[in-house]
Amino acid sequence: MFIPAKRGLLLFFFLSLFFLLKLSAQKKPPVYYPRPGSWEHRSPASTGLDSALLQEAVQFAVKMESRELRDLKKAHYLSAFGREPFGYAVGPLKERGPATGLVIRNGYIVAQWGEPERVDQTFSMAKSFLSSVVAISYQQGMIASLDDKVYTYMAPIIPYQPATSTGNKADAMDQKDIIDLFDTEHNRKITWQHLLRQTSDWEGTLWGKPDWADRPQGSSADWMTRKRNEPGTVYKYNDTRVNVLALAVLNLWRRPLPQVLKEKIMDPIGASATWRWTGYENSWVVMDGVAVQSVSGGSHWGGGLFINAFDQARFGYLTLRNGKWNDTQILSEAWLRMARTPTSVQPTYGFMNFFLNTDKKFYPSAPATAFAHVGAGTNMLYVDQEHDLIIVARWIQDSACDGLIQRVLKSIQK
Repeated sequence: MFIPAKRGLLLFFFLSLFFLLKLSAQKKPPVYYPRPGSWEHRSPASTGLDSALLQEAVQFAVKMESRELRDLKKAHYLSAFGREPFGYAVGPLKERGPATGLVIRNGYIVAQWGEPERVDQTFSMAKSFLSSVVAISYQQGMIASLDDKVYTYMAPIIPYQPATSTGNKADAMDQKDIIDLFDTEHNRKITWQHLLRQTSDWEGTLWGKPDWADRPQGSSADWMTRKRNEPGTVYKYNDTRVNVLALAVLNLWRRPLPQVLKEKIMDPIGASATWRWTGYENSWVVMDGVAVQSVSGGSHWGGGLFINAFDQARFGYLTLRNGKWNDTQILSEAWLRMARTPTSVQPTYGFMNFFLNTDKKFYPSAPATAFAHVGAGTNMLYVDQEHDLIIVARWIQDSACDGLIQRVLKSIQK
């Protein structure tokens, strides 16, 4: 059919306008990032959640508060940790708060309970912050390859031991004056990747804690003489080895890791000024003439990361958004892909402390793509990219974590 030129141009104009308006309607709204000191709340319904069902999830989390004592010092000595060989605390322990949490959907807070502004220890969730400092080291070229042997990066580490008396020097003849983390044939095989995935089987003692004394297995007759596993072949959750990683990274930066974390991650994501990251009373070294405390990757023996739920959520939100905050790529997407890649000998674990839901084994109610940063307590920071969802749950029974996730997911309106 012949269409006059003017009518044809007019038809083209209206069709173009129609498709532009349709495209504009389909365009996603900009991603919301909370400003420092504030986080916008929205109603559950405005983010596609059923308010009544979400409230049931909150009530469940409150009901399932951890049964452990709120006095964490007493709780430590009454737990398996306190009964381990050399299980005494060497870092501070703080009385914890009540069951606490946040649900964040599409970037907005839709539910909260307990005392989310309270600063408490987060136990092994600190490992996710430690591995993120390793990420910054890698991104800045301080680590060329994660498959490099760690010992090739190490300088002599001088322990800080202020002299209180001259003593008898002959008594110290057999004591080492430096810390050499990788001075055995086995330890020189260990790569950054092995430490990040807790497959190193590092041997030795650090800060008075022998590697064999952390969660010892089997007969005590074999603890000190067992055969070493080739690095990368066996997964073992071990805080002494996590502290080895922390000290190794400190040796790269030559300044306290809490300063690095604050400058490179926490300040850019708008975290509060109330979090603290500590080590132990004896984890001090001399770094370029200055006494520096090496931090711990958890609170197994006290210390670790003290943080509130809002700051936990900001960190989780950073990983939900693939390392991006506003227009800044803080953690590279490539790093986070590696962090979420299952460890061959432990498929539900990536880099510390990314717990993966591979084959839906970790949280059966959650998508297989979900992951979590987890510490004792239980402290759970659940990250679900499929549902644009963050759940912070503090001081909840470990067995109740999947039940909470199940109830929150059930509240999503189809």
